[in-house]
This record gives sequence, structure tokens and C-alpha cells, in this order.
Amino acid sequence: MRRRLTLSLAHHLLRKPTNHLRTLPTFPPVHPPPPSLLRRLSSSTLPKEDGVSLCCQMWIDNFRHPDRAVTSLSPLLRRFDLWLLAYQKVATDDTGSYTPRSSLHNSTLQDLLALRNAVLDGKFKWGARLKFFVKSPRDKTDYDSLSKRKIKTILTTAQPPPFQDRIVQEVLLMILEPIYEPRFSPKSFAFRPGRTPHTVLRVIRRNFAGYLWYIKGDFSVLLDGIKVGLVINAVMRDVRDKLVVDLIKDALVTPVVTGDGEKKEKKKKRKYQKKRVLAEDEPKPDPYWLDSFFGFAPAEAERVPNWGHCGVLSPLLANVCLDELDRWMEGKIKEFYVPSKSDVIWNSPEGEQGNTSWPEFVPTSGPDKTRKMDYVRYGGHVLIGVRGPRADAATLRKQLIEFCDQRFMLKLDNESLPIEHITKGIMFLDHVLCRRVVYPTLRYTATGGKIISEKGVGTLLSVTASLKQCIKQFRKLSFLKGDRDPDPQPCFRMFHATQAHTNAQMNKFLSTMVEWYRYADNRKKIVNFCSYIMRGSLAKLYAAKYKLRSRAKVYKIGSRNLSRPLKEKKGQSPEYQNLLRMGLAESIDGLQYTRMSLVPETDYTPFPSNWRPDHEKLLLEYINLEDPKTLEEQQSCIREQGLVSPQDYISMLVWNYKKNSLPTDQLSLVRSNESVVGNQHLLAGSNQDDHEHINKEEENDGRMNAAQM
Repeated sequence: MRRRLTLSLAHHLLRKPTNHLRTLPTFPPVHPPPPSLLRRLSSSTLPKEDGVSLCCQMWIDNFRHPDRAVTSLSPLLRRFDLWLLAYQKVATDDTGSYTPRSSLHNSTLQDLLALRNAVLDGKFKWGARLKFFVKSPRDKTDYDSLSKRKIKTILTTAQPPPFQDRIVQEVLLMILEPIYEPRFSPKSFAFRPGRTPHTVLRVIRRNFAGYLWYIKGDFSVLLDGIKVGLVINAVMRDVRDKLVVDLIKDALVTPVVTGDGEKKEKKKKRKYQKKRVLAEDEPKPDPYWLDSFFGFAPAEAERVPNWGHCGVLSPLLANVCLDELDRWMEGKIKEFYVPSKSDVIWNSPEGEQGNTSWPEFVPTSGPDKTRKMDYVRYGGHVLIGVRGPRADAATLRKQLIEFCDQRFMLKLDNESLPIEHITKGIMFLDHVLCRRVVYPTLRYTATGGKIISEKGVGTLLSVTASLKQCIKQFRKLSFLKGDRDPDPQPCFRMFHATQAHTNAQMNKFLSTMVEWYRYADNRKKIVNFCSYIMRGSLAKLYAAKYKLRSRAKVYKIGSRNLSRPLKEKKGQSPEYQNLLRMGLAESIDGLQYTRMSLVPETDYTPFPSNWRPDHEKLLLEYINLEDPKTLEEQQSCIREQGLVSPQDYISMLVWNYKKNSLPTDQLSLVRSNESVVGNQHLLAGSNQDDHEHINKEEENDGRMNAAQM
């Protein structure tokens, strides 16, 4: 039985005035109405406040007070705006099309309100199979008229997560993510907004130069599942709302049905595969190029946690649990740091590493080197760099094993945490970290202004893409066979597609690969290899499709980049170029990056040491502008140094240049003891001198005219 709500009560519960982010009201407690007062909702009862603005306000509040303990989240769970926003997001993921608020039916609003009330009353159950508060727009099944056999199949076989479970997960994610993001360590990069594997590679290039010993740790076992008590304790360090904690606990405890039910009969092999027709509301599958690129995911980014019925909430909970490891490692980094004055880098706590414009270069130093280490974590994989003797790295590994045993009940040994020297090459995110000895020319200015050039010696941290790993991924996708001499294989999945469509798909795949290897030192070489494999695979496909027997004939007709049509050998006809010029023939895009000179260069853009994602910068800047202390500082600065408009400043520059024949710098003007009043007097005096000069010239002109008369 659906609950009904009176129009007046719905207006009181759901209607909120639209306000600026700065003046959003607090969240008053709203109690669910009794069933006797429920009535049908209409479009006029939709909440006037946007759910996105509410989420923005939550992010701002939590970044303003990152260390504040959260004790009550029930008022946020009562906000119907969040539930509407979560429904729109999940429905978009499910159907592939966005559903605006104005097009939501009244029955959908009623069902969504019933789901919210069930969560608040503690009546919601995770993993329901037959009774739902809200159903997917694609789900047209009438569960009341199902047969016993179908009901048994639904209850005993593995099914996708229910639509209503995903809505509750989205609501919890929208509430909890702003709370934990400002508390997380900057050393973790996986499953967080604004942080990608590229960020990890740039951090390694920026901060890990000069480290000799590396410890690689694989904690991906924790991503498969942690004991419920450890997860709840980690959540309750910052969030102590009983309703939210109970929801997360029930999601972790409730068993997930994974049985296959009855034994499936063996499928008979078909001679050909029929083309599958999509339903009306069914979203399109991923295109071929995107599906192929997902196969290139490195081992560190391939595993995504999925705990119980938590769904999209699982990666956040994994970061909450592993944040304790990040904080422990930050303390060890401070303890380990011992500066040495004889070292050329890191010889002071505030000192930057050597040359900030070339941070991967480390000049040689004496025997007494600075002891230092750094740490990054991507998902369940960690990388620790140590500058010092190997004994220090072994001691740190022993302490790390003890910490994981005590906190996470994870048994590790020395083999799971190997210590490797930089000369052997360290594999991380399918990139190899290695060291090269270089002899650059160092130029500096000596006393007297003399420029001296000397040959220096040092080591260079190189981040290169692993060609071996690339071949392995291509072999997994059936694009080639062999290791030492890889041979491209035809991609028969695109057999029935046109040449233009096939080339377009492969070009998108190559463009994505170019972006993936953006920060690799051997970007040109690795992308050229990928282009060679894709071009050879397509050539073999076209040779089999158009019966051309060999790749040489395919290249002869279709050219090197396969841009000419191969069907009926049209590419060889002399009239094709004329038809193509007149627009009467279909143009085919050729494959990109067929030559190494066409591949873009490696991106060596300097990476700042105190890097933050763009959204965090905007949040902190917004909070700083809202702070009254910022306004007071600006007012005091204006009172002390004065406020000079651009027009007045240009006038002063011109006047000083005319008067002294020397341009005056703005910094000298700001630091001078002259105030704004003095500047105004200066301008007034300059104007008065100009007037006197003009009057004297007029008098002289009058006398000259009189004398001539």
C-alpha cells in the first residue's frame, strides 16, 4: 500500500527557498508523516531547492571544519533533494538517458518518499528480491503474478543489485564523501575525485628522485574484504550517527546470494552469431575501442572493492580503513628524516630538492647523505622510496609487517614486501622506474659576473612505459601472439563493420593510448609500437575480409594508413581522388601515428610540491574569501599601502619618466613611504605645472602676435 501525503504537509516538508551557497539554511529535523495523512503528490510539490547546491554546501562545511566529529546525519537523510538527485543519477546509469525532475511521475515520487521513510524508520532491508519500494524504469516485471519456479530462480541465483539499494548507496556516498575527503591523507590517490594514475606518476617523478631502495607492498587482499568490526571502528572514528552506522553494518553483514541455481545445459556452438537487438530502454554497450582500452588497466587499478551490499560505497570504505596506514606512514616519514649538511639536496627541513625546474635530476654528493623516505598508495598497492642504507629499509619493512598484523589482522612476510634497488627497475602502474647516470653542463655566475660552465655528474630518475607489459596486455586482448617477435592477429570482432567505422574505432583507441602514456619517457616508442600492432591487425582483417591474401596487397591498395577504400579495389582507381575531391565518395580516416614523428612528445610539465586537485583549490579559496579575517587584512593593507587605480598608476609612471628620464617600478612605488595623499599631491602638482606652462606659452604667443602687428 503506497503512502499518501496531503498537499499542505508536502509543501511544509519539501518546499525550501532557493538560496546562495553562503546562506543555505540549516537542516531542521523532519519526522515522517503518519500513513493516514499521505496523499498523492503532484509536480507542484517538488522541492524548490537544488540537490547539487545542497551537496556543494556539504563540501564547503566539511572543508571549513575538517576535524569536526560528526554526530548527527539524520537531518541530511531526511532531505528529499538528495534522494531525488540519487534517483536521477542511478536512473541515468541504468537507462543511459538523463531524467529531469519535471518529467518524474507522481507515482515515482511517492515510491521514492516511501523508500526514504523506510530507511529513516529502520524498515529497509538490503538485497530484497521480490518486494521493492522503487523499481527501475526498465523493470516491467509484475512480481505479484510470478510462478513459483521463477520466484525460486530469483531467490537462489545471482542477480544484479536491486535498484533501490543503489539509490540508498548513492545517498550515503553523497553524505559521507564530503566528510572523509578533507580528512584523507594526500599520499593516497585511488578512488578519490581529481586523483588519477597520472597524478601518481607525476608525484613519483617529482618526489622520488634520489631514492635508492624501494619497498613494494600488495595489500589488495584487504580490498576483497575486511572484518566488519574493523570497518565499523574505522567509520566511527569520524562519523558517530547510529542510523548511518547501522545501515553500513547491515550492508556488510547481509549475505549476498552467489549461487548459480540449477545446472545450466551446455550451449551448442552456432555456425554464426546473430546480431543482438537492444530493447527500447536498454543502454548501448561500451564501444569496441573503450572495451579494448579497459583491458589495458594495470594490476594496481584493476581491482575495485565490492563489499557486501555496499556497492559504490565500498571504495570509500576501503580508503577509510587504509587511511590509518597512510597516517602511520606519514609519522614514519617525519621520524626517518635526518638531514646532512654535506648533501647537496634535502639538507634542511624547509629546503627544496636541488633544481625545482628539473626535479628528477639528483647531483652526486658525499658519503654522508640525507636519510629520507617517501610513500604513495594507489588502492591496495603501496610504494615506499628510501634514501639511505638497506638496513633502514629492512627495519621499516619489519615495522610495517607488525603494524598490518595488529591493525588489519593481515599476515605478511618479507616476500610480499620485497626490497629492490633502483638499478633493477621498479614496476608500478605498468611504468618502470629506473636510474641513469648523466653528465650535464652546469652553468653558474661567479663573483664579478663571470659565467662559468662545468661538467657535472648526477643521476636521472626515468619513468618509462613497460614494453613487456604492453605486449602482455595486447596478447590478453588477442591482438598478437608471441613475446620476442610479436605477430599481429586480425581483430575479427570488427569483421562486419565498414572500413570507415573500423578505422575510427582504432583511432579512438590509439588516441586513448597516447593519453595514457603521456608522462612516459619512451612515449614515442611505445605509441609507435601500439600503432604498428593495430595497423597489422587491421591489415590482416581486411586481407581476410576482401580476399587480398596478404598485408602487402592491403597496403598497396589502401596506402600505409589504410585511408583508401579496399572494397572492390576502389583505392586503385584513378577516378577515386576526383570523386573524393568533389565529395561524391565516402572519406575514410586513416590510422593515426603511423610514423614516430607524428607521436607527441612526453609531457614534462613541472609538478608543484604542494599539489591539490582543482576542486579542493576552489573550495579552499571560497572558504578563504568568506572568512572575515581576509576582509580585515585587505582593508588594513589598503589603509597602510593605499589604493592606486590603474589610471593613476600609469599617470605616475609617465610623469616620473618625463621628470627623471627613468621608469619607476611598481614594487618601489608600493614600498615607498609616500601615501595615496602624496600621490594625489604629486598628480595635482603635475597638473598645476602643466597649467602654468600652458599659460606662459599663451602669453608668449600673444606678445609675438602683438610685435608682428
